[in-house]
Amino acid sequence: MAVDRDRAAFEALFDHFAPRVNGYLQRLGMDRAQAEDLAQEVLAVLWHKAHLFDPAKSSLATWLYRVARNRRIDHLRRDKSDRIDPADPIFEPDAPEPADEAVDAARRDQRIRLALGALPPEQIELIRLAFFTGLTHSQIAETTGVPLGTVKSRIRLAFSRLRKALEADAQVDTDV
Repeated sequence: MAVDRDRAAFEALFDHFAPRVNGYLQRLGMDRAQAEDLAQEVLAVLWHKAHLFDPAKSSLATWLYRVARNRRIDHLRRDKSDRIDPADPIFEPDAPEPADEAVDAARRDQRIRLALGALPPEQIELIRLAFFTGLTHSQIAETTGVPLGTVKSRIRLAFSRLRKALEADAQVDTDV
C-alpha cells in the first residue's frame, strides 16, 4: 500500500491518477506544462503524506482532487506574472523635458541654492532637518536641543527670507 511506501502500489496509483489530475487541472485553466508539473506535485503529496489520507472521510480520488485544487490555488496566489500588462503606460518612458523647461528649472534651482546659502547657519540646519531629512518640528527640537517654539520661529523666519530673496530674483528676471 502507499501508506507503507509500497513502490508497486504507488506506481499503479500514479499511472491511474496522474493523467486524470493533469486533465482536471487543465480544465481549471492551467496550461499543459503547469498542469503536468502540478499533477506530479500532487502525487508526490500522496507518496509523502499517504498517512494523512482517511478512507472514512473520502475516497482517494476526492482527496487527490482536493489536494490538486488547493495546490492550484496556492500556485495562482504565488504567480502574479499574468497580472502585469506590458502595454501598461507605466512601463513607457517619460517624454523628455522640453529644453526651455529644463533651463528654467536649472535657473530656479540655482536661485534657491543661492537664497539658502544666504541664510544664517542655524536656519539652514533647521531647513535641512525638516525638508531634506524629513524630521518633524518636535523631532528637530529633540535632536538639536533647541526649544520647539524657537525651531518653529526660525523655520518661519527662514521661509520669509527665502520668499523675499526669490521674489526679488523673479522681479530681476522679468525686468531683463
